[in-house]
Order: sequence, then C-alpha cells, then structure tokens
Amino acid sequence: MDKEQNLHAMRHSLAHITASAVQQLWPEAKFGVGPVVENGFYYDIDLGDKTISHDDFGKIEKKMRGIIAQNQTFQRTEKPIDEAIVWAKGSGQPYKEELLNDLKRAGTTIAKDLDADELGTITEGDAQVENVSFYSNGPFTDLCRGPHLESTGKVGAFKLMRIAGAYWRGKEGNPQMQRLYGVAFETQEELDHHLHMLEEAKARDHRKLGRELDLFVFSDLVGPGLPLFTPRGTTIRRLLTELMRQIGTKYGAQEVEIPPMARRALYEKSGHAQKFTEELFEVKSHYDIDFVLKPVNCPHHIQIFDAVPRSYKDLPIHYMQVTNQHRDEKPGQLGGLQRTRSFAVDDGHIFLTRDNLEEVIGGFCKTIEEVHTALGMYGDHWVSLSLRDPSTPDAYVGDEADWIEAEKTLAHISDIQGLNAKPMEGEAALYGPKLDFMYKTVTGNETQLATIQLDFATPKRFELEYIDENGEKQTPIMVHRAILGSLERFMVILIEKTAGWFPFWLAPEQVRILTINDTVGDYVDQIKEVLDGTLLMKPIKYNEVRYSVDMRNESLGRKIRDAAGMKIPVTLIVGPKDVEAKEVSVRLQDGEQKVKLSDLKDFLPLMNEFTNSLQLFLPVKLQHMVR
Repeated sequence: MDKEQNLHAMRHSLAHITASAVQQLWPEAKFGVGPVVENGFYYDIDLGDKTISHDDFGKIEKKMRGIIAQNQTFQRTEKPIDEAIVWAKGSGQPYKEELLNDLKRAGTTIAKDLDADELGTITEGDAQVENVSFYSNGPFTDLCRGPHLESTGKVGAFKLMRIAGAYWRGKEGNPQMQRLYGVAFETQEELDHHLHMLEEAKARDHRKLGRELDLFVFSDLVGPGLPLFTPRGTTIRRLLTELMRQIGTKYGAQEVEIPPMARRALYEKSGHAQKFTEELFEVKSHYDIDFVLKPVNCPHHIQIFDAVPRSYKDLPIHYMQVTNQHRDEKPGQLGGLQRTRSFAVDDGHIFLTRDNLEEVIGGFCKTIEEVHTALGMYGDHWVSLSLRDPSTPDAYVGDEADWIEAEKTLAHISDIQGLNAKPMEGEAALYGPKLDFMYKTVTGNETQLATIQLDFATPKRFELEYIDENGEKQTPIMVHRAILGSLERFMVILIEKTAGWFPFWLAPEQVRILTINDTVGDYVDQIKEVLDGTLLMKPIKYNEVRYSVDMRNESLGRKIRDAAGMKIPVTLIVGPKDVEAKEVSVRLQDGEQKVKLSDLKDFLPLMNEFTNSLQLFLPVKLQHMVR
C-alpha cells in the first residue's frame, strides 16, 4: 500500500472509529455515511433531539483514543443483501436500511449515485447486488466498503474540527443530520502544520479582512450574494480592470459595452437558457417581453460581430469587457465573495479562422503570463485540459467532429506553449474544451482563474459568417477567454494571498503622511506636491499616487498603529527635524529609513520592485536614497 492509499485507509478507519465512539456515548445514534474527504473525514449522524456541540469534541476524542489504545482489529465480513437489510432493521439503523433497499432494487447502477465508497463492497451478478461488506472493531459493526487499516492502533494523528447540518443524501426535504468533521494525518507534526495553516487562513479570511480594510459590505436590504464595494474596494477593482485593459489592448483586444440583460430568446438560441434553467433571473416587462439578467456575455458579443458583413481580412476580431453577470445561486452556496449572485467577469471573445488559431491562443497565453506576473502569481498554477465526459454526450452542444478537432487542437497548443496541461474529463464548457489555469488558495483549495475555451459550435448556432479569400462564405471559430475570471473570486485569492498587504501599485491607499505635531503643515504641503506630481508607469501606465494625511491630535504611536492596521504599504513620518533636514522618515513593514524630499519622486515608483506581501529588504536601486 503506497502513502496515498495508506492515508486514505487511515482516514476511513478514523471515520469508523468516530462512529464507534459516538455510539458508545449515545447508543441511540443512527448513522448515515462517513466518507474520506480532503485532509480528513466526516460522519453523518442522527441523534434525534440531541445536538453535538464543540464542547462535546473532547469526550468524543477521549473515547476515540481509548479505542485506538486498545488496538482493536478491523474484521471484514460479508452478508447477502437480504441479511444485511435484516441487520440494519434490527440494529435500528434506518439510513443504512434505506441504502441497502435502494441497492437491492436498482442493483449496481444506483451504487454510483449513492456514494458507493460508503455502501459496502458490491459483488455483481447479472447487474444485481449479491453481497455487501461490513467492518467490525470491538463491539461496533458498520456497513462499509472499506478499506481500513489492520487495526485501530495503526491510525495516525487526528482532531475533530467542526459540526455542521446536512440533509440526508444532500436533498432538501430529507431529515437533517449532524455532519461531524475531522482532520487526520500520518504524524502529529503533519497535523500540527495543517492546524497552523488553518489558523493562518483564518487570519487571512477575505470576509474578515474585507471588513477590517473597508473593501466591501453586504446588506440584507440589497440581498444576499450581492456585494457592495466601498471606495477602497472599488479602487482595487478599477486598477485590476485597467491592468487587463492595457495589456489586452497591447495584444489586439478592443473594448465593447453591452446591457445587463437581454431577451430570453437570445439565451435559448445559445443554449444557456437550458444550461442555467434554475439560475436565470427572469425580468418581466410591462410590454409583454421576457427578459433575463445576463448569465453570460458571449451571445451579446456575437451580436456585435454579426451586425455587419465580415471578411477574412478583418479576422481575428477580439472583443473584451469587464461586466457583471447574474446567476440565482442557492442560498446555501453563497459565501462572501467566493460565490455571489452578481459578479464581474473580465470576459473576452475572439472570432477567428483556423489559420489564426495557434497565433491567437499563443498571444493570449502571453497576456495571461503578463497580467499574472504583475500580480506576483504566475508560476503558482497548473493547467487543466478540460475535456468532455464521454459518458454524458447530451450535456454538450455541437458536432462530434468539431469536438474531436477542438480537443486535439488545444492539446497541441498546450504542447507548443509548454503548458503541460493535464487532461480532465468532464470539465469542458457547454460548447467546447478549454485550458483552465488553476491556482491554490491559502487554504489549499484549487480555483480556476484564467481560461481559454475553444468553441466551434456557437458560431454555427448563430449562423455567423465571413467571406474567405476565395469569396466563399465560411463559419468563424470562436475563442472565449478570461484573464482573472470573476473579479470577486479573484479578490478572495488576492486578499488571502497578501493578507491585505497589496502590491504598492494596487493598494487602495499607498501612502499615509503622519505628522508628529501641528508645526509641520507647510512642509506637508510640499510633500503633497511631490506626491501629486508622481505617476507610476508599471505595471499600468499613469497610475496616480493615492495618499492621505493624518494630522489628528493623537500620539504618533497611535497613528502608526492605525496605518499598519489598514495595511498601508508606505507611511511618511514628518516632524520638525525632518523639516530642517528636508527629508521624510519612510516607514515600511520591515522598518524605517530616511529619504530626502528631493529623492521622494524617484523613490516611490521603485517601490513596485519590492513592495508585495512580504517587504523584507530594500533593493540596491533604493539604497542610495536612504540612510
């Protein structure tokens, strides 16, 4: 058994031990399923009117450690399914009984739908379940597929983490159970490291920092899942948008503007009305027209392309826009900026010929690299070659031959661009395969940012045309692309990655001037004049310095703490001695230096070379300016 298999078996064994401990404490417990999940396990439990709280974790863990100390052997047995149903009924386990009855009724076909990992080993005979497996340790027996370790004493380090509500089998209307989560690792050192990272992630939580740094708010009156961005948060979004606009324009993109809604017929033609049936926001007109708040932007951009005749000489045509999309997400799925009902996407659509394909996608790969590098993120990713799930062909639109060509084309482009894309079945878009740039958050979760989607189907659905060099009508190919994806979701990554210490060029407030007393007002005006005359030209051009002045009648220590609390990259401390010396005290995260007022205009643009989430040193270019 390799390390990954051993870890899986260990976590599965600990889920079993958890249920065993819970039954010792609450003999009336009824159990659902207890699968392995990332970094640990959970078990769904029904205790009737009894609610497990965090205060109960200690006694549950004590029972678990007792079971582990006894080094009880895990014994595997099998029963015919009819005997297993009798066991479940006699043991007072209605949830296990329901699963077994469903297995008996539907055979192996339903096993996948019921999370077969927790339903027992299936012996197939004419598509009929014959036997299911059980595991026992001490007096406790559970229906389970396994695998488990040899004995309870071989499990590693663990900790119960939280309790949450969960509908039985994930369906509203079913009984609500208590889902008890735990984490588990082979060694205590690995567990301690994981717990430390969780604490770090908690401190960096974007919802917490969003409040503290005054970036965004939510309002019950506005509605759940609809964030409101403050001036500081809006500054970050504006600068991110400008970064993408300037770099996108450099690679041939043109900005367009579209309305926030369209007739439902537009999305019926594109196929999105069927795909997002339960997520569409319907808008009723007084004039008997059915509108929809746009869930996607591509059908709108198609109408711009289709408004006038096109020639092969015009292609490629690349439209780009940062604009809001709207989807009626389920309330339980909403959370901070991670999942919202209204979200801005840096959306782009390229209309091109087969001859343009490699050059255009290669250029967009360079766009992604340049934008992500400016944000200090390029290289912290892997690329998914997102393909169809061949078992569900009805989930996609378009011709089989086009899909085959599109998938081969993206695989080839991945090779020539050195992306080393990993094929991932079932991750394709509705209309075509894609290259997804995947990043890890500080909590270890993976999320997609940039995407390149190759679409042969949609231009055919809309009967798009261009005239080729022979005067013949041809159908263009369409590439859907995004650089950061949803700005809201990207801000989650950005806030948590930097802990709120944004790069100097992006910080909503880059500089704060702190006065020691009220005698330095005239000198502060001179500093402000320098700041007003300073423009940052990297990574975006004409980026004016954003600053404030704190002249409150407060102690300098209080002013410094307040500036640090708002994660301001640079504070300029001004006192009478600074006025005499014609200099300022520049305070960064790593300490304080003196800079001549005459050097300040050159000093600030160089901050982009080293101010990021960890300001640890001054580059050589700056050392001659400070003392």
